[in-house]
Amino acid sequence: MTGVLHAGAVEQVRRLVTEVPGPRSRELAARRAATVSAGVGTTLPVFVERAGGGVVVDVDGNSLIDLGSGIAVVSVGNAAPRVVEAVQQQVAAFTHTCFMVTPYEGYVAVCEALAELTPGTHAKKSALFNSGSEAVENAVKIARHATGRQAVVVFDHAYHGRTNLTMALTAKSMPYKHRFGPFAGEVYRVPMSYPFRDGLSGAEAAARALTQVEVQVGAGNTAAVLVEPVQGEGGFVVPAPGFLRALADWCAAHGVVFIADEIQTGFCRTGDWFACDAEGVVPDLVTTAKGMAGGLPLAAVTGRAEIMDAVHPGGLGGTYGGNPVACAAAVGAIETMRAEDLSGAARRIEAVMLPRLQALAARYPQVGDVRGRGAMLALELVQPGGVEPDPVLAGAIARACHAQGVIVLTAGSYGNVLRFLPPLVIGEDLLTEALDVLDAAFATLLS
Repeated sequence: MTGVLHAGAVEQVRRLVTEVPGPRSRELAARRAATVSAGVGTTLPVFVERAGGGVVVDVDGNSLIDLGSGIAVVSVGNAAPRVVEAVQQQVAAFTHTCFMVTPYEGYVAVCEALAELTPGTHAKKSALFNSGSEAVENAVKIARHATGRQAVVVFDHAYHGRTNLTMALTAKSMPYKHRFGPFAGEVYRVPMSYPFRDGLSGAEAAARALTQVEVQVGAGNTAAVLVEPVQGEGGFVVPAPGFLRALADWCAAHGVVFIADEIQTGFCRTGDWFACDAEGVVPDLVTTAKGMAGGLPLAAVTGRAEIMDAVHPGGLGGTYGGNPVACAAAVGAIETMRAEDLSGAARRIEAVMLPRLQALAARYPQVGDVRGRGAMLALELVQPGGVEPDPVLAGAIARACHAQGVIVLTAGSYGNVLRFLPPLVIGEDLLTEALDVLDAAFATLLS
């Protein structure tokens, strides 16, 4: 596996020429502090000058290995040639008309691609939006309208966004919900399949969750069950096999809309086009964003045509939803995924990374669980001998990696998960070097 280094792309090396962050980044951080809300957080305060392939270059000239992809967004790279060319052509033609006023072909082309690529062979339609939160919120609107019901079932450890409704759908309080209420009603939370912590089979975990729905909500009152096929911010929790299938079957039996939030898992990230594909689960509605458009803001709800058409004309939309430049980027990104077999690339990334992560678990009892799929992998860190979360260690290892020029992210309801989301075009040499840095961080902190 080698990264695709296109003409004009940044050199694919890790290089530290200053401390991280360097002096120029610190100057910009001071300007940021004076004018940007403190409520906007930063994982690593280096200011980016250029990026591509598997590296990010900061304003001090440091070249960092990227294991975050802007939170699973730049799967095709930060400046993929097909994306750049499509965007340049579209910007030169027009940047906006509003699809609800005067439509354009790019929006239709994206919806055609979504109909082809998302799970299932049934007739599908889509509506385009700007962000994952908007997509989830509109999926709930569509499900409620189509069923005439109001209740929405979500899961422990879920993350679905930062708008008022999606904060209600999200499980974790700090930082997402703390002091932002009151939240939208008719949202009901049930236990997620979390094999490391519950030890249940998929069927057992589903029975536990669905019994709670039937007792506390009622199937006849439930508009939708909303689930991430692999949880993202919740800590890359992979449900036990059969859990998703049982949820989908229950929804079909009771006229409930089954919504798969594939915003972080979609578009080749897990080694399939969508994470639901691994078990052959076909959702009624799928929400997408992040990796779809190569870094430009675009999101979608895609689903069964009869459900999507249930909403009255004018009930869905937004001024910028399906912006023509973002649609052009999505067409270029999807072409890249196809041409470069990025689903296969994700599987090859897993083949490189997973054995190294498992070796860490074998050496250090602080690694309680290694999990994930494709290029969406994680370590859950705990106190040795149990499952007590260790967020302090997770933060320390992340900072040690940052100081050595490797971007890693943390996650999890307890803040104790190291998550890895490399661009799907990263080279194996960079992956290996990043894992060496991770190994050294563990050795330094735990020796």
